[in-house]
Amino acid sequence: MDILVCIKQVPGTNKVEVDEETGVLNRDGVESKMNPYDLYAIETALRIKEKVGGIVTAVTMGPPQAKEVIKEAYMLGVDEGYLFSDRRFAGADVLATSYTISMGIRAIGEFDIIICGRQTTDGDTGQVGPAIAEYLGIPHVIWVKGIEDVDEKCIVIEQDMADITAMVKLLYPCLITVDKDIMQPRLPSYRKKLATKDRPIKIMDFHDFADQNEANYGLSGSATKVERIFPPDTNENKALLEGTSKELTQDIYDVLIEKKVL
Repeated sequence: MDILVCIKQVPGTNKVEVDEETGVLNRDGVESKMNPYDLYAIETALRIKEKVGGIVTAVTMGPPQAKEVIKEAYMLGVDEGYLFSDRRFAGADVLATSYTISMGIRAIGEFDIIICGRQTTDGDTGQVGPAIAEYLGIPHVIWVKGIEDVDEKCIVIEQDMADITAMVKLLYPCLITVDKDIMQPRLPSYRKKLATKDRPIKIMDFHDFADQNEANYGLSGSATKVERIFPPDTNENKALLEGTSKELTQDIYDVLIEKKVL
């Protein structure tokens, strides 16, 4: 079975500068990590591989330094990795990002199942996975919280519908987005790190894609524009209160009154 996982490198801190003109995060020199939700997507892919066999491929879109997230995926057990990287992809919104990734997937080949994390911690839209499926013309299910059964022809999943759980059977090819409660991700393996340290990461750019219209990528291909984006205010003010429970209760009450919370 051919399994593909979409992953992303996200900032590891909230202290990220923002381009005031474009509203795009400046990721250069910023501490980065794999999007936490993608760890559950990778674990789901590896569990499916362990049951029915196959190859797990990870893809990501970003600047050259995003190769590090592919290396981390290798340490978890992923077999192959691709990076979609080109200046023309920069500044993409959900629509342009989804389109770019879908074009990259088409350029690689066909897959039985594509797995994405529920959302990313830097965008939090939860829309990229479903949009990729729409561009590829394949069925998809979001908010997957469990895998009931999987074989070489189809997958049966549990979908979290807030008040109820739906059981859905999907024939391949298909796409699912998984939630963080689906299963416990494994830790990176030092042995796999040594074994995969020279494993190549295939880099694809604009010229590798079938659509050569630059207007469909990056800022040009984005249907939305951010009016204003800014990092959250940081407040490091703190106070240490000591005393008996009665004294602490009075002290906390006095603070709330002073701050006009009460």
